[in-house]
Amino acid sequence: MAAQETQNPTSGDKSDDDQTARAVSLARLLHQESSLLLKLFKEKESFFEDYTPDGGRIVSLSAASEEPSTEEQVLLLHSGLRQCLGLIHCVILKEEEEWGDLEGDYESMRKNVHQRLGYLLHTTKALMENEETILEATPDHQCTEEVDGSAGVFALKMWTYRVLLELVHWADHAANTLYKLHSEREGKLLN
Repeated sequence: MAAQETQNPTSGDKSDDDQTARAVSLARLLHQESSLLLKLFKEKESFFEDYTPDGGRIVSLSAASEEPSTEEQVLLLHSGLRQCLGLIHCVILKEEEEWGDLEGDYESMRKNVHQRLGYLLHTTKALMENEETILEATPDHQCTEEVDGSAGVFALKMWTYRVLLELVHWADHAANTLYKLHSEREGKLLN
């Protein structure tokens, strides 16, 4: 009987605990892959080895309250991940437009990160969506950056570098925020 309760999604908390644990693992894997993608980009474009770009975050969100609950933090995270998915999608489009469909470690990892980010977005949607909260899992970005112009290819590389830094930041933020959610939900199971 206990096994049936664990498998029945309407009965409970155990499947929710498993979902949050999977989300944490997925976010950690995304962070590792995003970091590797950034490393591969720096190896490919040696100029960026010791470069720190000016400007703040590309994706920046603010909470409605000063101290948002963990659930509110995950909802904000979901919104940030949607924007990041749009950004990596734009990077892929713009790089392929400039250089064609290339094969190599960087391009393969870039596709992996894009796909993994999509999985994480669907996972956070499943964790947080309910009757009152409907979430989108599509990219939230229009690819309107003008990276051409006088600087051309260099501007595209600068913008790509900033997007990759953003991905690493948000993947790390996702791992930490989802771990916090997992720990809180796991604690409720134990009580």
